Amino acid sequence: MNHAVIAAMAEVGETAESLAAQIGVDPKTAAKWASRGRIPQTRHRAKVAAILKREVEDLWPDAVRRREPAWFRPWADIEREAVSLRAFQLAWVPGLLQTAAYARATLAGEALSPEAVEELIDVRIKRQAILRRDRAPMFIAVLDELILRRSAYGDRALMREQCEQLAASAELPNVSIHVVPLTVGMHPGLGGPFTLAELEKGTTVAHVDSQAKAQLVDGVTDIATLSRRWERIRGEALSRAQSRDLLREAARSWT
Repeated sequence: MNHAVIAAMAEVGETAESLAAQIGVDPKTAAKWASRGRIPQTRHRAKVAAILKREVEDLWPDAVRRREPAWFRPWADIEREAVSLRAFQLAWVPGLLQTAAYARATLAGEALSPEAVEELIDVRIKRQAILRRDRAPMFIAVLDELILRRSAYGDRALMREQCEQLAASAELPNVSIHVVPLTVGMHPGLGGPFTLAELEKGTTVAHVDSQAKAQLVDGVTDIATLSRRWERIRGEALSRAQSRDLLREAARSWT
């Protein structure tokens, strides 16, 4: 059991039922918060801690530890240190630009518990803070237009919200979104997605995804190949202004 939570509840006279009523969840859910390893969802965590008159880290230390999947942490560190990021995506909206609902849709059908899914979504959304911090990196994203046209399990509102967020993100001074239109047909990006991160010391590291695994690439030859591929893909894309117009049109098409 989580003895810190149990002690805090006893001290302030709260029960699972009273917490549930104040937070707006099922009492069975609130009762699980007193179990070791069971942490309230992000939107509930601070409120529960306030009711129990404790700090979140005192009740659930794991909540403030690193929660990225272990295999992703090296790239997460690079992403936070980068001065510029150039991403090409063929099938998904880049994680740094996803809504929570879209992120959840990308995880549908995976062999994950509901809690694990929410944890991954929370981590993904929190990564996006780097785009709005002081000294934020320049982020240039190139997307295949099919990303904007592909239904998310028939949820039109979800896709409208995602396209609207892309259009809004494209207005940030450090974010540039370009779309490779369907009219281009075959193009160099069909080989798969990748991201190039330029670090302050001048080195470049790439993150390359596949169905089996993601990997970091930093070899000089490989980085040169990906850089050339990036320039060719970018050359097929619409301008920043044209892409913003297309993003807005895509959002309207999902109404």
